[in-house]
Amino acid sequence: MKLRKVTAASAAVLALALTATACGSDDKDSDSADTGSGGSKKITIGIKFDQPGIGQKTPQGYEGFDVDVATYVAKQLGYSEDQIQWKEAKSADRETLLQRGDVDFIAASYSINDERAAKVDFAGPYLLAHQDVLIRADDDSIKSPKDLNSKKLCSVTGSTSAQNVKDKLAPKAQLQQYPAYSACLTGVQSGAIDALTTDDSILAGYASQANFKGKFKLGGFKMTNENYGIGVKKGSDLKAKIDTALEKMVSDKSWDKAVEDNLGPAGYKNEPAPKIGNIVK
Repeated sequence: MKLRKVTAASAAVLALALTATACGSDDKDSDSADTGSGGSKKITIGIKFDQPGIGQKTPQGYEGFDVDVATYVAKQLGYSEDQIQWKEAKSADRETLLQRGDVDFIAASYSINDERAAKVDFAGPYLLAHQDVLIRADDDSIKSPKDLNSKKLCSVTGSTSAQNVKDKLAPKAQLQQYPAYSACLTGVQSGAIDALTTDDSILAGYASQANFKGKFKLGGFKMTNENYGIGVKKGSDLKAKIDTALEKMVSDKSWDKAVEDNLGPAGYKNEPAPKIGNIVK
């Protein structure tokens, strides 16, 4: 009887230890390496999966300017490409992904503004984009925002870009809302739509696709300032480390190469790389 009691007690202690170990393994600090099943550390990065030239998931992998920036940053943090786990970061989900610790950082055409900065921290900015329009390459009728009056202007459903133009610059513009930018682009190509509006970097990414090369051009209107930053969890010390990585990316010209490789084919006239912490209003 005594032997059975000791064994039962030992089993209870062992079960308690195993439970504590299991609980500890679920406590993931977003600032530290995640250990995979093979023992190698991993980093989880949020990007867009559906923005050509910016962040896109393809049969060959992931590509785009934000992907190149994120990959460079990860390398500076000590992670090789095969240690990166990519996660889709839809616009409406970005703050939640960071707050829950589902990702370590997000590079997903993520414009810095006061509302978002109250919830997450931003490294950067690493790109200054502007709201612009994309039109057919042979269309010379749109030379300024006011020329959009009486034109068919497209953006995606739920976007504020087209409404901004109508409210502030071209009150007679005919707004058309499609479910995706790709649908707007097809409309512009066919002539059913006169112009597509959103950030110039996103427009350049779509126009840079091989099947659209030479068919579109950017208006170059710079209607708003969009400071793209890399989002991290509030209070994370990754912010300072990512800022350092971005500064190095600019100084060694990797930033210029990433812009040219991903957005250059559309004739995108990018702003110089912004200085860390310089938010252009």
